[in-house]
Amino acid sequence: MEIIRSIQNRIYEIRGERVMLDRDLAALYEIDTKSLNLSVKRNIKRFPSDFMFQLTKEEIDNLRFQIETSSLNNRVILEGGASKGWGGARYLPYAFTEQGVAMLSGVLHSDKAISMNIAIMRAFVEIRHIIFKQNDLKEQLREIKERLSEHDVQLNHIYDAMENLLDEKAAERKWEQRERIGFRK
Repeated sequence: MEIIRSIQNRIYEIRGERVMLDRDLAALYEIDTKSLNLSVKRNIKRFPSDFMFQLTKEEIDNLRFQIETSSLNNRVILEGGASKGWGGARYLPYAFTEQGVAMLSGVLHSDKAISMNIAIMRAFVEIRHIIFKQNDLKEQLREIKERLSEHDVQLNHIYDAMENLLDEKAAERKWEQRERIGFRK
């Protein structure tokens, strides 16, 4: 379970996709980033743009804030896309979607790569479960809010009716307590 949490901390949201960076994958597979990327380039037909893409400078800058705010990651991406803590690469990193990571299993054949790929797939699945639960909770909260707003309307009707009854009682009391005029016995 600890390895899955470690992997989840290396999954970022970029371009609306949950992705892992080439450097993080290389570290998990216990190979260097250059070897990972060379294996990918030798099999580039397996990695269309929805499986893998290269980050832009702006995305690197945005990602830096995600990484710096994470208490478990203290990597810092330097100007120009190079990074401290990732071996000082001189190029913009590649991001792999869940499908791209799955495709890596067909490119990397070591036992470590196979076991890590299984763990990574489990981490992605667990993230989907967490997001599904969050969406379910959001839906439940929305339904509760709707019910409460309906209850507010109903309570307002009850309060109005009670006020009307109280006003009628007050009017009756005033009528009964008025000074009588006319003949008295």
